[in-house]
Amino acid sequence: MSESTLHTIHRGKVVAIVRLPDLADAIELSRALISGGITALEFTLTNSEALNALQAVKAAIPEFGRGEAVIGAGTVVTPDQVRASVAAGAQFIVAPTSNFAAIATSRELGVPIMPGAYTPTEILAAWEAGAAAVKVFPARALGPNFIKDVREPLPFLKLMPTGGIGIDNIAAYLQAGAFGVGVGGNLVDKQLVAARDWAGLYAKAQAFIKATK
Repeated sequence: MSESTLHTIHRGKVVAIVRLPDLADAIELSRALISGGITALEFTLTNSEALNALQAVKAAIPEFGRGEAVIGAGTVVTPDQVRASVAAGAQFIVAPTSNFAAIATSRELGVPIMPGAYTPTEILAAWEAGAAAVKVFPARALGPNFIKDVREPLPFLKLMPTGGIGIDNIAAYLQAGAFGVGVGGNLVDKQLVAARDWAGLYAKAQAFIKATK
């Protein structure tokens, strides 16, 4: 299951990070993103309703059941949060930092985890601890060349830069060797969601997917 989940993430290249104050429209916004070509959604635990939303979205959208898309939990920083996320149906785990106990728990449960790291030393430590991929965060100040420079001596790393990724630089990160990218507000636009502009969100998703080609 772990490898198929990673394959689905890599195929679409974009993990859409749903970090919103209100998840009342989680199913509708998820449907718009998936229809627009996004293959991975991440609901962050910064919203206390995130796991309920994740569970509802997974049940409502058939692409998750068919393996065409995957859904995960983000901002997961403790082993207990890993367990709760997996119990709610998360198919992958994302964290802003590297909690090695959380990595071990995720591995025990057979669910891929992408912990956050910043320096080459931190990235390699997370990888050696069992990360399926490493979330390079925050990538905003590092840029695509950092990904290229790290992977030249360590080409086996799967890196997922997150933070500051937009239409204008997504291709550069992928060309530099990123396994995929995490995209938050530049894709899951709070104004579009607040306006319930699902056509606009669908178009934004399509534009991001086009930019990866």
